[in-house]
Amino acid sequence: MCEFKVVVDGEVAFRDAVYARAGGGKVIVKNVLGEAREFENCRIAEVDVNTERLVLSTAEDVVERS
Repeated sequence: MCEFKVVVDGEVAFRDAVYARAGGGKVIVKNVLGEAREFENCRIAEVDVNTERLVLSTAEDVVERS
């Protein structure tokens, strides 16, 4: 199974994510044990299966790129 490291601002903020849902300005991730974490004011910026990374951008990053 592919389990992702969740990276925010260049740092690993959550490990072994197998589920991610974005909406309403937040991203919710869960691991295989059902542990969850909610990232407010974020969006999914990149999913890389080869390196098993899920990169989140903060709201500040979203505004700067607009």
